[in-house]
Amino acid sequence: MTDESLGAVGTVKLTWVGRPTPIETKVTRAEAPKALEYGDMRWELEASGDGTRLTLWHSIDRRFISWGAAGWHISFDVLERLLAGKPLGRIVGADAMKFAGWQRLNAEYAKQFGIETPDGPSQKGRTN
Repeated sequence: MTDESLGAVGTVKLTWVGRPTPIETKVTRAEAPKALEYGDMRWELEASGDGTRLTLWHSIDRRFISWGAAGWHISFDVLERLLAGKPLGRIVGADAMKFAGWQRLNAEYAKQFGIETPDGPSQKGRTN
């Protein structure tokens, strides 16, 4: 969430649920209604059949990419249900890891990306 417009290139402050202070970032691309890019994220919309395709690019530390992918997967499931008029309610941050299906998604994305899940044996005791 932001109190400023994301419709133009420039610096904005984003407020994330569960984070006490806003994050300052720079909008580097704003092409309504098809593209928005800021920080390490890019959102694009394009017509697809009778609907719209949303594509998201997000730079995530490779060690935690399965967590990020599973989290975004759940976020989009929540959005899909909301748009269908069958809301699940908010699932924020670490609450996603308590959501039914989290472990399965995390494992499936880890396999897809060819990594072990961050909670796997190779991560125990790691500090870097």
